[in-house]
Amino acid sequence: MQIRACLVCVLLCGCFAAMGALLPAPAIADKLPAPTPVPSVDVRSILGKWYEIARLPRFYQRYCVSDSIAQYVARDERTISIENSCRTKDGDIRTAHGTAHLLPGSNNAKLEVTFLPPFSSDYWIIGLAPDYSWSVVGSPGRQSLWILARTPQLPTAALDKARSIARAEGYPVDELVYTPQSEARLNAR
Repeated sequence: MQIRACLVCVLLCGCFAAMGALLPAPAIADKLPAPTPVPSVDVRSILGKWYEIARLPRFYQRYCVSDSIAQYVARDERTISIENSCRTKDGDIRTAHGTAHLLPGSNNAKLEVTFLPPFSSDYWIIGLAPDYSWSVVGSPGRQSLWILARTPQLPTAALDKARSIARAEGYPVDELVYTPQSEARLNAR
């Protein structure tokens, strides 16, 4: 009986060891220090319409092929209503509504965002143009990243600056997906 128990224990340990070998190693991002948010954000200046210029691929945006837009409206002094929309491959517009809470002590550079209560995610503003014409927003674990702009197209120099900020903070900018914006194509004609 004791031999059987020992064999079962050895087999289980072997199985767990084999499973551990199959699991991916912790991401390099987990070993980096936390990203540095911008020193402060004027909340009124981030309200309004933002165009998604680029993003890291995420499961919840898998159906978005173009025209991703975020609309921010102040609900109160610490809460922002969010409406995200995008065009699907069928041409339909999908919309998601959420809420962002400005985290105390962050000078408005860190937000807790909820789209599907009770689940929330932290997003930090890690890059911001002095005139608020573009921003870089990412999750502290570096799984999510967005480059947003007030216009459907971002000048090359500004896009390079935004990517440089994200890269310096440890985000995998080589994996960015660039978002076509219909308004940009119409304006180019």
